[in-house]
This record gives sequence, structure tokens and C-alpha cells, in this order.
Amino acid sequence: MSSDERFAGNATATRLEIAVLVPCYNEERTITAVVADFRAALPEAAVYVYDNNSTDGTAAAANKAGAVVRRETYQGKGHVVRRMFNDVEADVYVLVDGDATYDAPSAPAMVAKLVGERLDMVVAVRVDREAAAYRSGHRAGNRLLTGFVAHMFGRAFTDTLSGYRALSRRFVKSFPILSGGFEIETELTIHALELELPVDEVATPYYPRPSGSASKLSTWSDGFRILWTVFKLYRAERPLSFFGSVGFALALISLGLAIPILITYVQEGLVPRLPTAVLSTGLMLLAFLSIVCGLILDTVTRGRRELKLLAYLALRAPGEERRRS
Repeated sequence: MSSDERFAGNATATRLEIAVLVPCYNEERTITAVVADFRAALPEAAVYVYDNNSTDGTAAAANKAGAVVRRETYQGKGHVVRRMFNDVEADVYVLVDGDATYDAPSAPAMVAKLVGERLDMVVAVRVDREAAAYRSGHRAGNRLLTGFVAHMFGRAFTDTLSGYRALSRRFVKSFPILSGGFEIETELTIHALELELPVDEVATPYYPRPSGSASKLSTWSDGFRILWTVFKLYRAERPLSFFGSVGFALALISLGLAIPILITYVQEGLVPRLPTAVLSTGLMLLAFLSIVCGLILDTVTRGRRELKLLAYLALRAPGEERRRS
């Protein structure tokens, strides 16, 4: 029996509600195909298209294709995803971009894996079918970011920036979205890694954009925003490591300035460079303050993490609500 057949049986037995979430901005040329493809791949699912102030006919095209169309006025993908997660009620969520580059037939396998293995997130790892599908700058940036996340959080996904994911209800309803733009994928990834949630990946085809449509992602500006988001999340989620490293660096600089002064004092009984001595003392004080701040914030972060876990544990795994109701 194939994974799609097993999924169909499981979905019928548990009566899972599946929602396909499509954030959109000026995707009139592609949204009709996206809605049609996902309605065919997941006929039992409701497809929601959230229009983010499009200036073309995206909303009308999505509505004509059979999607539930809503509008989010705050500009940015993060704002749209936050609104989607707040508004839509389902057991399983499939989040996908509206640019027709992701493979809709892979959705049943992703949902089957999520439900069958009781996971909270399944990320589609993009395997490009054509060289033009995945620009070299985006590929290099994705690898750099993935390595950066793995270095800071101990592990990472193969495709950190993938916009195609299957998510459980307990993940969606307990995830506090803070980002407003394309850094939302990074935030989703780090939230899962930080709480050590059960996650996995599925390799899926990735296609070039249809002719006439253009990517909204800027390689440099959005890349820097994503790196800045990782930095802020690392500072917030690993404060002892962050401020401890800063304190250790300041202490080393202080000692480097102080040692020659101490040697001169021992040999001659004089402090010839008083400003340097004052600077060294100030840096050492800052080092101790940085370490103390890290210790205090680490305690606060542990409390926040416990609250996130409690919110997460208050909801059951996919299908459990239906079986126990």
C-alpha cells in the first residue's frame, strides 16, 4: 500500500480537517494553477488564499479557482502567516507559496508523514528540476543560513528557507510569530529546534516560476533581514551563551591591556599609562556585567520556554481531537 493510500485511510478514520494556506502578493498569473493543483492533490482540504494588498487580480483569480479568499492589510509575509494561523481552524495545515514553484502532488505524502509519525512539522526540501528554478545566490544564501543555524542551535533542516511545510495544529496554535517578512521560515525553523519538537523532511520537486511572474524575494536585503532575525533569536533564546561570549571577549581585551601595565608596575613600582589602566578596569567591569546579564536573562528565557511548552502541550497531536471526541 502506498503512503497516499495509507494517508487516505487514516484521514477517513480520524476525519482530519486539512487547510492549505497560501499567502499571496501579486500572483495573478500563478494562483489559479496553485489552487487547482492543491484541490486535486488534497480534495478533502479547504484552500485559503490571503491576499496581501495585491495590485493585480490575485484575489479575483483565487476566488474563481475555488479558494476561500481573505485579505491581510499589514504588508509582509510574516504578517499574513500570523493572520492565517490565528484565523483558520484545522487539524493539519499545509503552508505553501502562491508562485507555482512547489509540487502539489507531494502534499499527501507530507501530511501522511506528519500524521503517521505524530510530527509537528514536515519541511519540503527543494530538489530543483531546472537550473533556473533555484537562483545561485538564493542557493548559496540558504546553505550559509542553514550552516549558521546549525552552528548556533546544534542542528538544522536541510532547507531552512523552504516555504512549503505541513504543520500540526498544536504547532500552529502555540507558535508566537514575531517576524513580519520573509524571515518567517527562519522563525518557524528555530522555534521547532528551540523546543526540540518532532520534525522531519521530505524531498520534493522544485520548479521555476512561470514566465511573466517575478519573485518578491530580494537576495541581499531579505538575506540580511533573515540573518538579523537569526541573530536576534539567538540572543533571545541563548542569552547565557551570547552575553557570556561577549563578556569573555571583553575580559580577554582587558587582560591584554593590563598585563604590560602589571609587568611595569612589578618591575618599576610605577603605573606609566593611567588611561590604559582605567580602560582595562572598565572593560573588566563590563565583562562581569555582561556575564551577569546572561545569567539573569537565561533564567527568564527558561521561564518563557516553559510557557511555550505548556501552550504546546495543551493541544493534542494530529487526529487525537477527532479520536477522543
